[in-house]
Amino acid sequence: MLRPSKHAHPDKTVIFMAIILLQHLKNQRREEFQTLKDLAKAKIKGGEPLFLPALSFLYLLGLIDYHRKTDAIEYLGPVE
Repeated sequence: MLRPSKHAHPDKTVIFMAIILLQHLKNQRREEFQTLKDLAKAKIKGGEPLFLPALSFLYLLGLIDYHRKTDAIEYLGPVE
């Protein structure tokens, strides 16, 4: 699903959703889960199914962490 194909629209992929979330998290450092989900809906029409795979992708790369008590996502990458 991460590999591009000629049939995939570039703005409706997991990697593009991950970029959007990462840009937002770099500015905020920590954001509530629902706020990020609303951002995903607003940025990509029909992009809600891409939200969780994008979060999983960023988590596997070690760029984000989930805090269960506050239901928030925290950016762990370098500060620019």
